[in-house]
Amino acid sequence: MIKVKLAIIFVYVISVFFTSFSIAHETKSSSVEQPSRFIGIQSAPGQVVRQFHQALKAGDKITARKLLADDVLIFEGGGVERSADEYAHHHMLSDMKYLAAIDSELLEHNVKVMANSAVSMSRSKTTGTYKNKALNYQAMETIVLEKQLDEWKIVRIHWSN
Repeated sequence: MIKVKLAIIFVYVISVFFTSFSIAHETKSSSVEQPSRFIGIQSAPGQVVRQFHQALKAGDKITARKLLADDVLIFEGGGVERSADEYAHHHMLSDMKYLAAIDSELLEHNVKVMANSAVSMSRSKTTGTYKNKALNYQAMETIVLEKQLDEWKIVRIHWSN
């Protein structure tokens, strides 16, 4: 329980940091060239996040599972999954079906690497039709990664829209 509370606090602090930085940076450069909305995406953790998204979209359960730490926490829609196996056996397949049916445009993606930890924060626009329902919304994603035995693993995910 303490790990979950610490993870939530960590994600909140990082979110506040990125929001503050983004607002300050946009205010400072409003009269100058617009800042890039894609920062750090070529880093190793950024590539892991990209591979995870591609695996989900392609229905590649093996690759998607491999990129998750065994004890990953995934927060989505008011629920939580507390391990990679729990996610792989429950919500992953429905996420794959959903992502295969819709279009998603990445609006911004920032990855901040801090030694053996990294935070990926992104915003995307989702459109399409799923189960006869028209979709048109913006989604937010926060992913926390850790370097474990020389590999970057996803340890926390928070999805919201």
